[in-house]
Amino acid sequence: MRQQLQEIKAQAEGELSAVGSMQELENIRVRYLGKKGQLTLVLRGMGALPPEERPVVGQLANEVRSFIEGKIDAVKGELLKKERDERLLREVIDVTVPGKRRRLGHRHPLSIVMDEVKEVFIGMGYEIAEGPEVELDYYNFEALNTPKGHPARDTQDTFYISENVLLRTQTSPVQIRTMEKKKPPIRIICPGRVYRSDAVDATHSPVFHQIEGLAVDKGVTMGDLVGTLQVFAAHLFGENTKVRLRPHHFPFTEPSAEVDVSCWNCGGKGCRMCKNEGWIEILGAGMVHPKVLEVCGIDPDIYSGFAFGMGVERIAMAKFNIEDMRLMYENDVRFLRQF
Repeated sequence: MRQQLQEIKAQAEGELSAVGSMQELENIRVRYLGKKGQLTLVLRGMGALPPEERPVVGQLANEVRSFIEGKIDAVKGELLKKERDERLLREVIDVTVPGKRRRLGHRHPLSIVMDEVKEVFIGMGYEIAEGPEVELDYYNFEALNTPKGHPARDTQDTFYISENVLLRTQTSPVQIRTMEKKKPPIRIICPGRVYRSDAVDATHSPVFHQIEGLAVDKGVTMGDLVGTLQVFAAHLFGENTKVRLRPHHFPFTEPSAEVDVSCWNCGGKGCRMCKNEGWIEILGAGMVHPKVLEVCGIDPDIYSGFAFGMGVERIAMAKFNIEDMRLMYENDVRFLRQF
């Protein structure tokens, strides 16, 4: 058996000296050291040896195993070095070749406007409030002083999922949900997507974005509303921007007004952007209707408030002189790179 072990050692040494790949090396390892390898088979036959020979043969077998394992490790190291050197030669990088320019992303014009509006109102102490886009009829209409039978509930104007569930047509329901849970003082803005059954054209889309605001406290007046809108307009459109209110009607505010700002392009003198009027309409606003306060459990004899709402797309189109709303939804990088 000792002779057999010496032959295994010599044979393994010869084969290992001629190995050319990792696969060949693995095959040799299995052939000699595996569960059915030559050395393993010899060791299994040690039981037939006389007791006095077993320690000698066992020691020799361990020496042969250690020798083969050491040779395998040495050959493996050489093969890995050889493969690494060959790969480095194949993968030579020409550092003189100009690199590929990585284009930086651009914020979407709607994101730019929404972030600017948020920044202005957060600076005035407002909090951001959010609510579900799939809304109950109660919060979208009834609680906002828009009773059943009102034209705004027409299925031609609103996406109804069922008789009492719809896609919100405004972010005003967030104001109702906030007033139900939180008592005055309240100062929030409600940004988000809204839905209306409009055909897609240059100025309309069935999906668009709104930012609405609400302030409720003791002694809130129309003057507070005007002052707030003046600060907002100055930050968004320039410090010389003026604000103009025109009488209007909204079911959930009384009195109500359409709000214009002086054209930031011509300073109110009249130009193509403002259609030579000197003013650009940007939002609707008014004092919160007493019935809306009552529905939310707020006493209108003690508290008052104002609300306003603006279409983000309309402001973005005016601010960046975009003539077609559809450009903001087509994800054309040639358009988005301009912002």
